[in-house]
Amino acid sequence: MKIVLPIALGVFLVWYSYYNTSAEERLQIIKYIKEADLFWVGLSIFIGILSHISRAVRWNYLLEPLGYSPKVSNNILIILMAYFANLGIPRSGEVLRATALATYEDVPFEKGFGTIVTERVVDLIVLLLIILIALFSQTEVILNFLNEKGLGLTNTLIFLGVGFIGLLFILVFLKRSSSRLAIRIRDFIKGLLDGILSIFKMKYKWAFLLHTIFIWSAYVLMFWVIKFTVPETISLSFGQLLVAFVAGAFAMSTTNGGIGLYPIAVSKSLAIFGVSAVAGNSFGWIMWISQTLMVVLFGAISFLILPLLNRNK
Repeated sequence: MKIVLPIALGVFLVWYSYYNTSAEERLQIIKYIKEADLFWVGLSIFIGILSHISRAVRWNYLLEPLGYSPKVSNNILIILMAYFANLGIPRSGEVLRATALATYEDVPFEKGFGTIVTERVVDLIVLLLIILIALFSQTEVILNFLNEKGLGLTNTLIFLGVGFIGLLFILVFLKRSSSRLAIRIRDFIKGLLDGILSIFKMKYKWAFLLHTIFIWSAYVLMFWVIKFTVPETISLSFGQLLVAFVAGAFAMSTTNGGIGLYPIAVSKSLAIFGVSAVAGNSFGWIMWISQTLMVVLFGAISFLILPLLNRNK
């Protein structure tokens, strides 16, 4: 179900996008994609590669307190392989990363996987901060959009209040319950917290923080430069594009590599700022195609090169 459903959803959304655009709109979108300035597309890909290299270096800062220092070159290849694997089977890349690290760098699977979980928790916190920045920078526009959709400020606050109360109820239940499921969830949350706190105990914590800032700045920047490939999006501000970036980030975690959903999410978010569906879809498809091709190309190469560079393993 975990494998088939995301793929099926992605394929359905591709069909949905096709069905909900006219022949003329599809031709215009294809025209935008074909005429996209390769300089900006190439720059976006280059920035993406830099983010992967930075992530490989950052990984060693988590492994160092455990007594391991893998080759950065191996880390880069393993990370690229993991992103490639995630296109086929969601979240398989995390298991592949830990397995490859154990194979080629003799890092026990559970320790390698623990550092990957810590990475994900840190990245989630950064993403939440970016969401808050996007909301605060475009509060008025977003509230006007919600009002148009019948979700005014009052209804939104009620929804958030109910969600907060529900979260408190769940936390109280988990704290007091002695059921096996509650204990497992408590242990899992404790493990996550221990992973986050371990960052402050590491030797290179400031370097880790700087790499984290660089990685997410690169993610935003590689998205931002794509605006120069579509005439209608060139005038968009940083804050407006940040809203679309957040929408795209959620899309990437819903279907395999954001297939089908990514262009829709980006287009719908850009529509809030008056960007046409054609321009929004073109922006989303250019961004998705360029980054997916990068992952497929370098991920496939990494699968071939990694064993060759580590013949003794």
